Amino acid sequence: MNGCYFISGIDTDIGKTIATGQIAKALRQLGKSVITQKLVQTGCDAISDDILVHRQLMAMPLTDDDKAKLTMPALLSYPASPHLASRLDNKPIDGKYLADCTRQLSERYEVVLIEGAGGLMVPLWDTVDGGLMIDYIADNGYPVILVTSGRLGSINHTLLSLSALAQRGITLAAIAYNHADDSDDAIISNDTQRYLQAYLAAHHPSAQWWNIPKLDNLDNL
Repeated sequence: MNGCYFISGIDTDIGKTIATGQIAKALRQLGKSVITQKLVQTGCDAISDDILVHRQLMAMPLTDDDKAKLTMPALLSYPASPHLASRLDNKPIDGKYLADCTRQLSERYEVVLIEGAGGLMVPLWDTVDGGLMIDYIADNGYPVILVTSGRLGSINHTLLSLSALAQRGITLAAIAYNHADDSDDAIISNDTQRYLQAYLAAHHPSAQWWNIPKLDNLDNL
């Protein structure tokens, strides 16, 4: 596994940040040179909260690239969709600048894990013609790691996301199944995992399945 991978989710608050940090940690343990990037972070304006979580999970301090903001190229203060937060802050999101920051990181590390904001269809720009997160992914040719879970409704959201990726010719690298977001009903969560694994094997046989374990206490990592 080398290159840039875009980590998106089937919905907001599905566990992209934890999945990104845990995948990065696993790759580091395998001897890979890996960095994470939070493409757009809303709800903060000084430092990316998600990058802080990544570094904690990776058991490493903030890097020079973090301090230079290459890993957090768009910080917006209002906790909303990027297009709205950008408008409220009067800070346009520059797609070319975002991609250039990722490119610079890719020259320094074997693997760059790019965490998105929200799901695939979240608008980055305030336009109804293009400008979605999935358009940015397609334009830059990033393979996707899709975060899902066993919550009720996730089968629908996952299949819709996979369909959207296929329609735009985007490669699915892996499904990251977040056990921390499982339904409290074990019958539902177990069957959701069974169904999605079978669907992946039938329709995306080259994609991997990764289990993201539940973390009992992030602060103690």
